[in-house]
Amino acid sequence: MTTRTRVARFGGLLFSAAFVFAACSSGSGAATTAPASMAPASMAPESMAPSQAMMDAPFGTGCAAVPADGAGSFNGMALDPVATAASNNPALSTLVTAVGAAGLAETLNTTPDITVFAPTNDAFTALDKATLDAAMADPKGLLTTVLTYHVVPGRITPDMLAGTHTTLQGGTIDVTGSGEDFTVNGTAKIVCGNVQTKNATVYIIDSVLLPKS
Repeated sequence: MTTRTRVARFGGLLFSAAFVFAACSSGSGAATTAPASMAPASMAPESMAPSQAMMDAPFGTGCAAVPADGAGSFNGMALDPVATAASNNPALSTLVTAVGAAGLAETLNTTPDITVFAPTNDAFTALDKATLDAAMADPKGLLTTVLTYHVVPGRITPDMLAGTHTTLQGGTIDVTGSGEDFTVNGTAKIVCGNVQTKNATVYIIDSVLLPKS
C-alpha cells in the first residue's frame, strides 16, 4: 500500500499546549475555627505526592526492558529532549535512524509539549518491506509524512489518551482502551506508555502507524 499525502511545512510550526493545574489548600485568612497547624494531615500538599507519582509513572509490559539507570532509564530520558532520549533506548534505534534520515531530530527536540507514539524496532521489521523501502527512499516526502503522523501537539496524559487526536501530519489517530490497555488505530498496542522526556510524553507502540491515503 502506498501512502500519499501532502506534507505540511513542518519546521516553521510551533505547537504547544499549556495546562493549568489548580491546587487546593486551606486559606490562612479563614482560621476562625482552628489555626492552620491543626488542619487535617490529609489536606497537606505532601499527601498528594503518592497519587501524583502513580499518575506520572510509565505503564505497560514493555517498560520492563527499560534500563534501571543511566541515560536510557526513565529518569535519564526525562532530562533529554525526545529525539535525544529515544537515541538512548536500543529498542527505538530504527525510529531514531528514520528521524535522522528525515532531518526531523532538531525539530522534535526543540518543539515544546508534544506527544510521540514511538514504534519499536520490531514494529518496523513487521512493516511491509515495500512500504518501508519506499519511505526510506523518500526521506523528505513519504518518510516525513509517516513520522509526523506519529506526533501530536500537546502532552497527552493517560486519562486523556482515549479518543481522536490530530497529528502534526494533519491526519487523525484514534486511541481506544483504558487503564493500562490502549490500542492506536485498532492495531498498534501501547507496550510502554507515559514515558516522560524533557519536551514530550512518549507512548511506545508495537506497530507503525500509516496515514490514510
